Amino acid sequence: MQSRQKALNLLGLAQRAGELDSGTDIVIAGLRGKQVKVVILANDIHADSSEKVTRVAKQNNVKIIDNFSSEELSHAIGKKRKVLGLTDDGFCKALVKKINEGV
Repeated sequence: MQSRQKALNLLGLAQRAGELDSGTDIVIAGLRGKQVKVVILANDIHADSSEKVTRVAKQNNVKIIDNFSSEELSHAIGKKRKVLGLTDDGFCKALVKKINEGV
């Protein structure tokens, strides 16, 4: 299985484990509350939404990943979303490792 698919499967697992925030407003609230450790943005997200989330993420020194399309993210978690926030350190490390392996 490719690293890209493994990373997407990991997002689905995080969703089922309750360790994934989804939606622009929820992720921004999680960032402000210091709960979100990594932000995943769809690479086809609207510029305004991207800018809002990116600004708050940078203020809180949170890594942003934008390697996936909204269709891939939606399929992975079973909901139509373009902004995701991982709240668990273990899932964050695993996702970053998969991406570094070559997504």
